[in-house]
Amino acid sequence: MDSSLLFTARALLHWHDGHQFCSKSGQPTKKNVAGSKRVCPSNNIIYYPQMAPVVITLVTDGARCLLARQSSFPKGLYSALAGFCDIGESVEEAIRREVAEEVGLEVENLQYSTSQHWPFPNSSLMIACHATVKPGQTEIQVNLRELEAAAWFSLDEVAAALLRKGSFIEQQSDALPLLLPPKLAVAHHMIKTWVETQTCSSLAA
Repeated sequence: MDSSLLFTARALLHWHDGHQFCSKSGQPTKKNVAGSKRVCPSNNIIYYPQMAPVVITLVTDGARCLLARQSSFPKGLYSALAGFCDIGESVEEAIRREVAEEVGLEVENLQYSTSQHWPFPNSSLMIACHATVKPGQTEIQVNLRELEAAAWFSLDEVAAALLRKGSFIEQQSDALPLLLPPKLAVAHHMIKTWVETQTCSSLAA
């Protein structure tokens, strides 16, 4: 089954389960036939599913990329930095704030990459971007309230992790030090794109 269709179904089921009552009248809401909205019969207020915008950023210093992990991640798994956008923030402002808060770095040269709907645990719109750090400012200060660890990884380390065979579950049982997000995650796409770009640049040099 197409992953986007599966994600949409999961997100809608979760949203309907959490919006069975009107927040104004307290009365039960009813969904339409298509399942795309819920309506309060007592006041005709219409509720539509919403997504929370999340920025996910792959930070690089030219030769290395910065990856981090939370304590809830599977053993060895590292990913790009991510965080919710605050009300009133632009994507650029959210990226700068999140990177500064989580690893104490100031980024520049922000570049949009792609986006992805992510239904876990609630519906989010993942806005993926690449960013670089200012020259000479690569010292990481990990915010242990949000992350368990963060580190710079070389091109060779990341490229080797991308070549690991088997499903994501099977890879978790390996003894290799770096596990990357599964292929369906936008973080995997970002990391793979960085490796391909760096490899092409090295060959052209």
